[in-house]
Amino acid sequence: MARLPKLAVFDLDYTLWPFWVDTHVDPPFHKSSDGTVRDRRGQDVRLYPEVREVLGRLQGLGVPSAAASRTGEIEGANQLLELFDLVRYFVHWEIYPGSKVTHFERLQQKTGVPFSQMIFFDDERRNIVDVSKLGTEQLG
Repeated sequence: MARLPKLAVFDLDYTLWPFWVDTHVDPPFHKSSDGTVRDRRGQDVRLYPEVREVLGRLQGLGVPSAAASRTGEIEGANQLLELFDLVRYFVHWEIYPGSKVTHFERLQQKTGVPFSQMIFFDDERRNIVDVSKLGTEQLG
């Protein structure tokens, strides 16, 4: 069996959900009585359909997950993690503008997991290139 990573790190925008939280939706968010997450304008806000299954599978395998996002809409991103009940999957999150390298350095300090034992999921090539220099495995 292949060696599992010690930490799986996920970007948020266009990785867990199909939008940029700082431009395509309008925080604050709320959960309606039917369980649908909506933005301030009442627009439905959804995850990619596979997200919970992937995070749950990793959790079941004993692989902790973390979030790393460069968004400037920190409050909105955190609110969506709560409303979608994704916080139960993440042991840490680094959500603030700046370099993903900084996010990873802080995750490494918090977890003690070497970069070479982390796997990274992101849709933006520039983030993958930057973080790969640290020695992580990347999927994007």
